[in-house]
Amino acid sequence: MRKILEKLLNGEIDIETCENLLKANTILELDGIAKFDNNRKIRTGFPEAILAQGKDYNDLLAIIKGYFDNKKKNDFNNSIIITRLDNDKYDKLKVDLAYLNEKFDFEYNYKAKILIISNKIINNETNGDEINNESDTDFDSNENSKKIGIITAGTSDMPVAEEAKVIVEQGGCKAITSYDVGVAGIHRLFPQIAKMIEEGVCVIIVCAGMEGALPSVVAGLVDVPIIGVPTSVGYGIGGKGKAALYAMLQSCAPGLAVVNIDNGFGAGVFALTIAKNLK
Repeated sequence: MRKILEKLLNGEIDIETCENLLKANTILELDGIAKFDNNRKIRTGFPEAILAQGKDYNDLLAIIKGYFDNKKKNDFNNSIIITRLDNDKYDKLKVDLAYLNEKFDFEYNYKAKILIISNKIINNETNGDEINNESDTDFDSNENSKKIGIITAGTSDMPVAEEAKVIVEQGGCKAITSYDVGVAGIHRLFPQIAKMIEEGVCVIIVCAGMEGALPSVVAGLVDVPIIGVPTSVGYGIGGKGKAALYAMLQSCAPGLAVVNIDNGFGAGVFALTIAKNLK
């Protein structure tokens, strides 16, 4: 974009040509199977993501290869985020994309099933910060980064919470997590809530399956926005997360917004949007 605007400023192209080039630079079409939004990070602060679930492996591979082949011609600094990528597909991608290892880092979260492919040079320039799958404290050395809380009702909700965590950290915020603190043993919750408030979290993501009560409880205790994520953990009438979804939508606790079932990605992006707009 900068090069195009410089050409306009230098009189090398007219304004109509400049407009057409800028439009063409916005969308990268890959082999007729996908249209990649190059400027999403500029507009939103968060890069384009590729949903692996439901995609044929060869199409997924073509999309990723097409992006990086184009990267040789264009200076894109965005990371690529591939969500809902199962372990078998990841193992195949590691082999088929091995030629990228020299210039790009591959970070895969097995619980969240998310792959981040990022530029090694950019990572080094940012002090080598990486996705941290184990610790909440090691991710971001910037003390001024905004903090986002992530809570689960049970251990079974962790994959969805980890998806949100990866997204939050990729967006430049610090994730403060506490897992398995649901209403079945509500005494576990209060110390963790107190810790998050002391840490100064600006929003809390709460993942819960079964009856989905935890987001309402948390929303009634704190003065920051709550994002409820119903998970497909449950059985019988609560199977596939519908009971949790309905409970969260029906909540009388103010300050609670709800995303779709198992949508850790959406919860993470929404939390980043809130954090980004805080002074």
